[in-house]
Amino acid sequence: MKLRSTSGRLRIAMTGIAVATSVILAVAGCGAGGSSEGAAGKLTVLVEGGGKAELQPIADLYQKDTGTTVELVELPYDGLYDRIQTELGSGKTSFDVAALDAIWLSAFSAGVSPLDDLFTDDVKSDLFPGLVAEAQVGGSYVGMPVWTNSEILYYRTDLFGDPKEKAAFQAKYGYALVPPTTWKQYKDVAEFFTRDTNRDGQTDLYGTDVKGAVETEWLATVSQTGEKTMVLDPKSGDVTIDDADHLAALNFYTSLLPYAPPGAAQLDWAGAQNLFYQGKLAMMRFWGHAYTQTPANAAVKGKIGVAPMIAGPGGIAGVPGAWYLSVPKATEKQAEAKKFITFAYEHNDLSIKTSLGLVSRISAFESQAGVAGHENYPAILTTLKSPATIARPATPKWQEIVTSVLTPMLQKAVAKGADNAALLKQAKVQIQAIVK
Repeated sequence: MKLRSTSGRLRIAMTGIAVATSVILAVAGCGAGGSSEGAAGKLTVLVEGGGKAELQPIADLYQKDTGTTVELVELPYDGLYDRIQTELGSGKTSFDVAALDAIWLSAFSAGVSPLDDLFTDDVKSDLFPGLVAEAQVGGSYVGMPVWTNSEILYYRTDLFGDPKEKAAFQAKYGYALVPPTTWKQYKDVAEFFTRDTNRDGQTDLYGTDVKGAVETEWLATVSQTGEKTMVLDPKSGDVTIDDADHLAALNFYTSLLPYAPPGAAQLDWAGAQNLFYQGKLAMMRFWGHAYTQTPANAAVKGKIGVAPMIAGPGGIAGVPGAWYLSVPKATEKQAEAKKFITFAYEHNDLSIKTSLGLVSRISAFESQAGVAGHENYPAILTTLKSPATIARPATPKWQEIVTSVLTPMLQKAVAKGADNAALLKQAKVQIQAIVK
């Protein structure tokens, strides 16, 4: 089965040039060898479209310091999954290290080597709790996070800073117009900025968007309730999607529909981003790396502010969008591969100046405090450090659950007259059938 995660879709959407060239790189890399073909002094690392740029400065410095050649083989998202699955299943790999999407860790854990010795107390203390938990499958650490992401709040500074808007908002709601921090404030601001701005009465400015074609933003809302077993508990097997917290999250999520553009059932990351860039949205919740990638011709260029993700009853919460470096059991270069992963952790800050600018260590995020152009770092840092931010369930069935249950459920939920409680109960039955 071919998989496509939220982070995979997003990375492809945000790094078009990298993905456009990935086929050429994949062809060039197919002959690259790990344990079966690699020569001494060479490591082959598989990465997903866009990930090559993140790792390139680390690979270059490793080669300079150690003399070991590091070949980064870049594949499109589905192609990366298929190649890893096929080679791990055969017991013979052409790579020594692979970058794995977080949702793949459970599926591939049996074929990769434990990295427990790399997860010292010092290492774990400099990683977000959600990433440390996510890296552990079946009692062993199976991947070292190399970069991570989270949704944060984007807002129009030209609107929020307008004295007339400030006065009108204060008069209507009784408090100052500032970037919202709670569900109530977010809904108030979304309502306030949804208005008719042209002669034919069509709404040209909406307060927010509602994404029905992707699941991650709703999952972040679930975590904002304080829920600690997102959708299901992989340890007990209990499916929790129909509990009170999941219902509260879905009710809030769909309560924003009056302040969002029509067509929510089909709206995905790329669509929401385009709406914001066109000046159609006052706010959006979106992945933090996009802050530095606003097109020069965007209507909101130079007018974008960022803040941590909003908080529900349980606090601020997002969903970690992490990638991990793992070592296949089949490679004969175990020691060298682990050495490279340790090096990547130690030099994680080299990824700050790459195209996506994503890192995984808390200290790397903190190093950019007050640095112009990296205003998104504190917002990502605060969101990922929040106790309410939890990782997606560690189950090899997760992508099937997303594709077969969660996304279709959300698309129904954003339809007029939907019964959210009934939809969650139906989803529970469907998920139970998948994980039984």
